[in-house]
Formats: sequence, C-alpha cells, structure tokens
Amino acid sequence: MPWAILRTMKPYSEDLRTRIVRAVEEDMSKSAAARLFGVSLSSVKRYARLAERGESLTPRKGGGRPPKADETTTKLLEDDVEKRPTATITERCRFLRSATGKSVSTSTVRRLLKRLGFSQKNGV
Repeated sequence: MPWAILRTMKPYSEDLRTRIVRAVEEDMSKSAAARLFGVSLSSVKRYARLAERGESLTPRKGGGRPPKADETTTKLLEDDVEKRPTATITERCRFLRSATGKSVSTSTVRRLLKRLGFSQKNGV
C-alpha cells in the first residue's frame, strides 16, 4: 500500500459493537463473529472483554495533540490579513505570538491561511 494514501479510520458504531458482543454471548466463536461482521478478531476480543467487565461499548474520543490555533487565533489571523495584506508569514507568526502568547510555526500559519481561503497568488 502506498504511504501517500493513508486514511483515518472511523470507530465502529455502538450498535455494531453491541451486536458483536451479543453474537459472542450467544455461543458464536469470536473468529466467526469477526468474519460475520467484517471486523478484526482483536476488535471482537476487546468488545467482549469490555462487555464482560460491564464497561461501556461507546467509541472513545481519538487521541492526538490539541491544535495550537484555536478560534481566537484564526480570527486574529484573518483580521491581520485584512489590515496588513503585504505582511510576511514570519511577521504574522510574530504578531500571533505577541497577541496570544502562543508560538505558532510558519507551517501552521500557512495552513491556517489556506483554510481561510488566502493564498500567495491572491495577495497574501
């Protein structure tokens, strides 16, 4: 599989997890349940273990680092672009650091600008 085509997986629904556990509790083997529902054997084992302990089968929130740029930072950047359309990316980084106290990389500022619809070709 080419590494450029990596996709994030969505968690299985609570309904599917419940049906898997019910099938295992009704004497279906775990490997048969995995084949029937099209999930991995390790997932079936994990759901069965959670149900056995009486824990919830609801999907947990994914991990990862929280984003540095929140709504305030994005709004400040948008306002800065309107006030200073010729400012460089580095100058915008300095502005955001002085305004929010957060150090934001040039890559992050470029990504934010792209999400906001600004590019170097249309004046930024």
